[in-house]
Amino acid sequence: MGILRSRGRSILAKPGQEGGIRYQGTREELLAKMRSHLHGGQLEMFDDDDSDEIGVVAGYGSGKTTADCYKAIKLSVLNPGCVGGVLEPTNSMVDEIWLPKFEEVLDRLAIPYDFYRGRNTPQHTLHLPGGVTSVVVARSFENYRRIVGMDWAWAIGDEVDTVKTSEAFKAYKKILGRIRAGQVRQKIMTSTPEGFGFHYQMFGSDEAQAIPGRKLIRMRSDDNPHLPPDYFEQMERNYTAEELRAYREGIYQNLLTGSVWYKFDRARHVRPVEFDPDDGETLILGCDFNIGNTNGIVQVKRGSVMLTIDEIRTHDTEQLCQEVRRRYPHATIHGYPDASGASRSTNSTRSDTNILAEYGIGNYSPKANPPVRDRVAVGNSRLENGKGEISVVIDPRCSGLIQDLERQCYDDRGEPDKANGNDHRPEAWSYPLHRIFAAGKPLAGPVRSVRLY
Repeated sequence: MGILRSRGRSILAKPGQEGGIRYQGTREELLAKMRSHLHGGQLEMFDDDDSDEIGVVAGYGSGKTTADCYKAIKLSVLNPGCVGGVLEPTNSMVDEIWLPKFEEVLDRLAIPYDFYRGRNTPQHTLHLPGGVTSVVVARSFENYRRIVGMDWAWAIGDEVDTVKTSEAFKAYKKILGRIRAGQVRQKIMTSTPEGFGFHYQMFGSDEAQAIPGRKLIRMRSDDNPHLPPDYFEQMERNYTAEELRAYREGIYQNLLTGSVWYKFDRARHVRPVEFDPDDGETLILGCDFNIGNTNGIVQVKRGSVMLTIDEIRTHDTEQLCQEVRRRYPHATIHGYPDASGASRSTNSTRSDTNILAEYGIGNYSPKANPPVRDRVAVGNSRLENGKGEISVVIDPRCSGLIQDLERQCYDDRGEPDKANGNDHRPEAWSYPLHRIFAAGKPLAGPVRSVRLY
């Protein structure tokens, strides 16, 4: 059965046999088939038809988004003829995460559907057992103010803790005002735990769990039998013990207060590094561009260990490159700069990355800087991962970086503090760590979108 899709108008899938476009089976058969595909925490979420509000806190790879898809279909079955809404943090996440996964599940279950796409308003009309239809619309939290003019029977929000806490609460209140149709009216918010933001306050705290009709479900990564055998080994290598509790166990952790580089220990990480610039080792130069305060951190990768051998602070990018080449005139240098360097300059009409190229320094920057929390996560995991392994050595000559790693704290908004000037060298140090070791995803593949000049 082919599914035809179109922007702006609906095209129906051709029926697989006589009898019209409908699911070829009974409601009971469909629900039983869906249950057989699920495991552990997914089933707990799928089976709960009684709780008014459900919060699902989940580890990476636990099958949270798949569970969202199955729950959306079940709620569509339980509320025939009604509309339900699914929300992702951004419109791009709707396109990249929700739509492909939802259609994969619909095809797996052999459920015919129509697809309609207006401007940022994708929706599916499901043809369900008994000849009934229900509609599933997809929206973003960033455009929650546009959730108007609809009566929804249910709503599912995904990755809500990646939304700013204050905005998540505003969006949730807007959603509550939409849920006023159907027989099984549920609000379900799922997320990987990111500290003590919206999800914890709404579902995880003692006060939240004492509210009648509200339920917290935890999905652990280990509950998913379909993960590759080495998935957890790679998680343990990439994440600290605290992050593993959040990203594997689905346990709320305070990851955003205190010292940013809380795994750094001068006694364990600082010792002289033997390095001969004439031995032919490739240098890794992390760059943080700022007018009047441009920083470069020089590292060498030996196996899985990153050795930090030098630090340079100059007025602008031109001076940084001059100083790097003065110290290492013949070395092959791979640059891992701030991504903004491709579009601006600290000292001229030439971009910062063009200046690097003029000095023979390759540009390995991404198209955009990584999320701050991901970059910090990889830095801490290299300092010490969940197995207690240390993969960073810093030479004592890098006294500025050592001081900054000891002193940089989080501000009152939960962001790495920039007011005291302790952020520039750690940023230059951690850009290449994130780019090389891809800490944001425990099973990340090769580095992509590398631009060489």
